[in-house]
Amino acid sequence: MVEETPGLSPPMRVGITPEASAVLRRLRARHGPLMFHQSGGCCDGSAPMCYPRSEFIVGDADVLLGVLCDEPRADEVAAGSDGFGHAETPVWISGSQFALWKHTQLLIDVVPGRGAGFSVEAPEGVRFLTRSRVFDPAEQSWLETCPAPLGGDVHAE
Repeated sequence: MVEETPGLSPPMRVGITPEASAVLRRLRARHGPLMFHQSGGCCDGSAPMCYPRSEFIVGDADVLLGVLCDEPRADEVAAGSDGFGHAETPVWISGSQFALWKHTQLLIDVVPGRGAGFSVEAPEGVRFLTRSRVFDPAEQSWLETCPAPLGGDVHAE
C-alpha cells in the first residue's frame, strides 16, 4: 500500500491544457466518446492521435497513462454548448514508448496547423501535440510504486 504525504497529491502521468480541452469537447460533440493514443513515430512524429473510442483497438501491452476528465466552463454552457459534464477520455501509449517516456509527465496541447489525416482534429485547422516535463525524484519514486495499467488488464475487467 502506498502512503500519501499530507498536502502532496499523487502526480498525474498525463494532463491537458484548457485550450486542448475545449477542442476535445467540440470533437466529442461531433464524434462521440474519444480516446488518445500517444504515437511513437511514423506518420505524425510523436503526436497524440485522437480517435473515436470505437475505432481504435487498444493492445494488451499498451499502457493507460490516465483518463482526462473535463467539464465545460460556465460561459461555454451559457453559449449553448451541450455540456457533457464529467467527460472521460482515456490516454494510451504503447508499452515500448512508455518505457522511454515513463519519467515524464505528458501534457496534451493544441496549436494551429494540420497534422496527419488520421486524428479527428485534422479537419479543424488545429493539431494536438505533446509537451512534457521530467518528474522530480519524489514523483518518480511515487509512480514506481503505482504501475500504470496495461490494456490487457483493463479489458480483462
